[in-house]
Amino acid sequence: MELLSVPQSLLSSCCNNVTFLGVFLTVFVLLFDFMKRRKIWNHFPPGPTPLPFFGNVLQMDFKRLPICFTQMSKRFGNVFSFQVGWTNVVVLNGFEVMKEMLLKKSEDIADRPPIPFYSKIGLDQGLVMMKYGHAWRDLRRFSISTLRNFGLGKKSLEERVIEEAGYLCSEFESKEGQPFDAHYLMQNATSNVIASMVFGDRFQYDDDKFQKLLYLLDQNMKLGKGLLPQILNVAPWLRHVPGPHQKYVKCLYNYLSFLEEIVEEHKKSWDPSHQRDYIDAFLEEMEKAKDDPGNTFKETTLLAATCDLFGAGTETTATTLRWALLLMLLYPDIQRGVHEEIDRVIGRDRRPVLDDQMNMPFINAVIHEIQRYGDIIPLSLPHFTYRDTEIQRFFIPKGIIIFINLSSVLKDETYWEKPHQFYPEHFLDAEGKFVKREAFMPFSAGRRVCLGEQLARMELFIFYTTLMQRFSFHIPENQPRPREDPVFTFTFSPHRYQICARLR
Repeated sequence: MELLSVPQSLLSSCCNNVTFLGVFLTVFVLLFDFMKRRKIWNHFPPGPTPLPFFGNVLQMDFKRLPICFTQMSKRFGNVFSFQVGWTNVVVLNGFEVMKEMLLKKSEDIADRPPIPFYSKIGLDQGLVMMKYGHAWRDLRRFSISTLRNFGLGKKSLEERVIEEAGYLCSEFESKEGQPFDAHYLMQNATSNVIASMVFGDRFQYDDDKFQKLLYLLDQNMKLGKGLLPQILNVAPWLRHVPGPHQKYVKCLYNYLSFLEEIVEEHKKSWDPSHQRDYIDAFLEEMEKAKDDPGNTFKETTLLAATCDLFGAGTETTATTLRWALLLMLLYPDIQRGVHEEIDRVIGRDRRPVLDDQMNMPFINAVIHEIQRYGDIIPLSLPHFTYRDTEIQRFFIPKGIIIFINLSSVLKDETYWEKPHQFYPEHFLDAEGKFVKREAFMPFSAGRRVCLGEQLARMELFIFYTTLMQRFSFHIPENQPRPREDPVFTFTFSPHRYQICARLR
């Protein structure tokens, strides 16, 4: 059978049409991309040239983002911009910029950006990611007041922390001087303090349920880094699509489900006449406002706020204590200085209390320097301009994502004498007295300053001083010197290491 022949003129016409269509679509798409991402503001901060559709995403190192931002600031200045797809982002760097923005114009950037993935699972309804406004102010005011009712700033909570420090020391002592990894022990101790306020009780260190909760928290921190979670935030529908990001999605859902079980248990046993903890107090507010459809106190808000308080109250303080022990291993001369001040001021029998801090300038300086050098939350959390504002003569309109590079403040080369070294003398004067430093901002500043700063400061002093009173810390024999460079997830944390704790 002969094949039907197609006239050459028809073939040529089809090819021309396809070519024309291809050129038209290419021009249209590029023009659409240009219109979406072109800046229409005068004096907007400078930045790298974005690629079509991707913006600057392919130029960013998401595994070393704070370092990436610091390097970019040397090229574009302390206020620069970049694009994620078609979204404009501004990064603030350096102490002078932060002082102007966080302390003088705090409300201008007090909002949070919309994150579609968080919105889908309700995490934008808590203390951390809720939009700035009356609902957020109501929730923050309620949370501060409730935590105070359950001990924050009172002797009762200090006694609880002292007791927990004793349990932690017992765990260290049980190792009998043999090498061990204190990673989860630090989480156990710090989470028990916040758990007693939020959940109404502490957990035994070998409690399987508790260990699972801490494991899920730890995994969420690890899996939440890198490019894939960022893409998931932009395209939340991907949570239904198979791929490597599903490990993060599953872990986050499991963590939230675990907290939801705790909330459900509270609802079943709730007694309005007897408040046990933060969850009970929130349930009471929900009951009061149940007939008001616009009220702040809903179940989604309770779960998100519980998630925020437990996660933040556990991880940042535990990470700081991990840095503390690592730096004692790496700087034995400083460890000896700490031991000498403890022996002189407290002795080895009486347990440390918070009032001791004012008489221990060296330890106070060491703890502050651990926080500065460890640089635990290098990028804070993303802000969002609440209104048009101006910084360093640059115009930033309402609705722009703002990254606060706290790392660039804690290691500002124009402010600190030895910004990239562990140097407690940053916080001591010539007479050895403790001095406050204006650029010390590990908890951020302004409207969104960390709600748990007071609790964290107390925990750090009591846990650290109690451990140093009881033990001397050493690198295990035949093991290499631990790494001093950090691992970036949401936090800067030390690489895992082993330690020997010997009774003094």
